[in-house]
Amino acid sequence: MTDYLDREQDKTFTKVYKQQTPDILKAFVQFDESVFQADRRAIPLKYRELIALAVGITTQCAYCIDGHSQRAVTAGATEAELAEAAWVATAIRAGGGFAHGRLGFKFGAGAAPADPAPAAADHAAHTH
Repeated sequence: MTDYLDREQDKTFTKVYKQQTPDILKAFVQFDESVFQADRRAIPLKYRELIALAVGITTQCAYCIDGHSQRAVTAGATEAELAEAAWVATAIRAGGGFAHGRLGFKFGAGAAPADPAPAAADHAAHTH
């Protein structure tokens, strides 16, 4: 799953962002730093990092899992909290499969729209 993850090598490719879209990169870094500032937020940093870890697990982002698990521990998270965040993510992914299974049953039972093009366009809009 993470054979492609090589932080040091991959950092060299940040230059593409710096060269091609420096304004967007700057805005993204400022946004990210604002979200994860240690103070000035209602949700303590440890919990924001645990949320980010769970989202990273759910979206299967190896970089997110790596960075946010380490930052969560630095912010005071325990192994038990990391484990529970992973289980929350697992439950959400499983719930998504359960919910989409119901859609499969619904569409398979003839409840699909007569013209599948709008449904396909709707699906495409939600996968990006």
